[in-house]
Amino acid sequence: AHPMYFLLSNLSFVDICFTSTTVPKMLVNIHTQSQAISYVGCLTQVYFFTVFLGMDNFLLTVMAYDRYVAICHPLHYMVVMNPCVCSLLVLLCWFIISWVSLVHVLLMWRLTFCPGTKIPHFLCELAQMLQVACSDTITNNVFMYVIAVLLGVIPVTGILYSYTQIVSSLMRMSSAGGKYRAFSTCGSHLSVVSLFYGTGLGVYLSSAVSHSSQRSLVASVMYTVVTPMLNPLIYTLRA
Repeated sequence: AHPMYFLLSNLSFVDICFTSTTVPKMLVNIHTQSQAISYVGCLTQVYFFTVFLGMDNFLLTVMAYDRYVAICHPLHYMVVMNPCVCSLLVLLCWFIISWVSLVHVLLMWRLTFCPGTKIPHFLCELAQMLQVACSDTITNNVFMYVIAVLLGVIPVTGILYSYTQIVSSLMRMSSAGGKYRAFSTCGSHLSVVSLFYGTGLGVYLSSAVSHSSQRSLVASVMYTVVTPMLNPLIYTLRA
């Protein structure tokens, strides 16, 4: 299979799983008029939500690298991005994020929560869980922020570097048609990256700047439900 289609199929699978960690439970809550969730159920949701969120992040970075190789080194593309390399990159992403999420959950397992604890959210999200814990969360917070910086800065740096090289390569092309064809292959990826990081930044800013839980919830719905559902549509419209 073509490397880009292999990566797209993985992204689509991750997006389906991403929405599946939150939407079914949210619909059950709406239907039963009950927002209750068990402690184990909450930790399970934290684990899978973190896994699929991280995988989205990683896959968009690998796809940026794929576009960089395709445009900047077209003659070596099928050699560099051969099926073995693509599979190894995706497996490495799964391995890293699975272990990171497991450590998050194991660290959370040792915390105590008061009976009847209320989470001001429609899902069990890591940061929200740490805020309502009744015991010391310093270790959890340090690990969460260190991982957030590492898994945020490194992928974003990779994406920015890839597109800097792509733009530099396009500027050296003499044919306007060639420039357009080359850059058009990046249009869908750029749209998805902008949507993913844009809504993610929106969630962060809405929770940091505004104290309105309603506004934060709307931003979170955009991030966890709308964005993953739009990704396949964006890539379908590419042609």
